[in-house]
Amino acid sequence: MTGISSFRQADIEEAEAYLDREPPAEIDPRLEPLVNEIISRVADKWTMLILEVLNEHGVMRFSEIGRAVDGISQKMLTQTLRQMEREGLVTRTIYPVVPPKVEYALTPLGDSLGRAFCGVWLWAERHIDEIESARAAFDACKDK
Repeated sequence: MTGISSFRQADIEEAEAYLDREPPAEIDPRLEPLVNEIISRVADKWTMLILEVLNEHGVMRFSEIGRAVDGISQKMLTQTLRQMEREGLVTRTIYPVVPPKVEYALTPLGDSLGRAFCGVWLWAERHIDEIESARAAFDACKDK
């Protein structure tokens, strides 16, 4: 995984502009429940790692994804890919050959979620020193 460097420059610029904008005066009341649902369903660790791997490598077979996502079990990979397929983030193509060949690829929706995650990388990059200082201060007080 290459982190922030895996994003296109245009994605980085778009995310930076979004992070710097003023919040809207009025928010659609349907937005909060939708965002909460999306976060609970797709923004887990494994989904984000799979999004990054597919973004970097393009179309991949199940076993290739499993090797690229360090620490994921076969069961968790299966569950996560099924959920991502259900949410419209990946496509699953089955080829009628022996042994069966199955490939996964990001959909435009999955690609756009990966680009949205670019903002989290930028936020972390901007605030890494503050976060590390806060953690160190907390840990120092906790140990007393």
